Amino acid sequence: MDVNEFREAAKAAIDEITDYHQNVSSQRVVSAVQPGYLRPLLPPSAPIEPEPFAAIRADLHDKIMPGITHWSSPGFMAFFPCSSSYPAAIAEMYSNAFNGAHFNWICSPAVTELETIVLDWVAQALGLPECYTSGGSTHGGGVLHGTASEALLTVMVAARDKYIAARTGHLPEGDDREDETWRLRSKLVALGSAGAHSSTKKAAQVLGVRFATVPVYEEDGFALKGEHLAKTLDELAAKGLEPFYLTTTMGTTDVCAVDDFAGIAATLQNREAGPPSSTSIRPEIFVHVDAAYAGSALLLPQNQHIARSFAHFHSFNFNPHKWMLTTFDCSATFVKSRADLITALSIKPPYLRNQFSDNELVTDYRDWQIPLGRRFRSLKLWFVLRSYGISGLQRHIQNGVSLGESLEEKLRSRPDLFAVFTPARFALVSLRVVGADGIEVNRRTEEVYERVNAAGEFYLTSTVVDGKFAIRVCLGVAAAREEHVRGVFGVLVREAEQVVMV
Repeated sequence: MDVNEFREAAKAAIDEITDYHQNVSSQRVVSAVQPGYLRPLLPPSAPIEPEPFAAIRADLHDKIMPGITHWSSPGFMAFFPCSSSYPAAIAEMYSNAFNGAHFNWICSPAVTELETIVLDWVAQALGLPECYTSGGSTHGGGVLHGTASEALLTVMVAARDKYIAARTGHLPEGDDREDETWRLRSKLVALGSAGAHSSTKKAAQVLGVRFATVPVYEEDGFALKGEHLAKTLDELAAKGLEPFYLTTTMGTTDVCAVDDFAGIAATLQNREAGPPSSTSIRPEIFVHVDAAYAGSALLLPQNQHIARSFAHFHSFNFNPHKWMLTTFDCSATFVKSRADLITALSIKPPYLRNQFSDNELVTDYRDWQIPLGRRFRSLKLWFVLRSYGISGLQRHIQNGVSLGESLEEKLRSRPDLFAVFTPARFALVSLRVVGADGIEVNRRTEEVYERVNAAGEFYLTSTVVDGKFAIRVCLGVAAAREEHVRGVFGVLVREAEQVVMV
């Protein structure tokens, strides 16, 4: 493809992408293809000779598009949104043009410096404690990872090394310290609530440490409470195990529960203030706040009180690519102390050295992440923040919140059909279909769920909490409006009436 062909194809692609977004609501939300549909439609091997771009574009429409689930559709009410916007899409084009690995400052100074500046903007906009900014009192700051799972694994690595260093720091270098390090590794336990995302357990699996669950209860709104954490810590200590890390959650995947951050902080402070045993040192537990979806709701002033307790913790993460109109992937991680990451992750072979890095004049984000290379993700966040302003992003978030509250109100108007399982929280509502007993409620709810998705107009997801099957409806997609709330409620009523009358 020469430059003229590129200009023509790129302009045509922009028009087609724009048309796609304008007409996405007319598409069936979930692809209707069957597994393996694509292989018979494509050649068994790559072409030897180049093909015209027109043929590639035709195959995109005819063969690829039928297998796409439309996450930007207003009928997409599953999982959590994976948002997009025109400013972010344009920024992606520039980012691709400035293609590079960008692993240290000298690779592209603007890539590093814009990331630092933009993440300070974001921290301020969310009302995070000043310790999470680059100029804060604890030398913290932000970094962009690909996903919240990647961020969680990264901070767990830092937590592990920090804990072991604290537990072995009294020993001289040598075999005794090495032996104690490996003994401790076999005893380490990462914690998360029963509602925490599975990425905590997966990160523990990757690191080769144990994972333990802190129970949560319906009467607490499925939030992790300090007293239940304290009991779990005591149980682990009685077994001779070493809890070193905890994932807390703002907006759990199942029901968008918000953990009791103040109670958790108080529990851990009491534990750390208590007398350690005579034979061991008790380091602090590293606490991470996973706010992958709901963190964007901190843009609303009425939610910013939630972040006050984060000053007692060590890291915070949310995904602008979920609810903040920034295309995937873009996951913002903030740490109270950048040294926690750098100490655990910094490797300095000769080929990465330069005068700026050697003299510690710059930030090298390769030391804040597991991969070496990195994308220019901050560019799209910068475009979005400037194009919408904080006020525009607040209106977008508030729209989802209001739609969730509207759906909850409608569900409560039909107690003959529905019971609200968890009330509207950050644009997520969960519901169950009424029945004579728990078994019938589960059966009816699952049947309604399957019927709604089979119709294809809306895409919902389900969850099972404490053996209770519930339908989740998430209304954070940018295109969602009140008419779509009425639409999904109408479909739920239609299908529930069919099931209940049987």
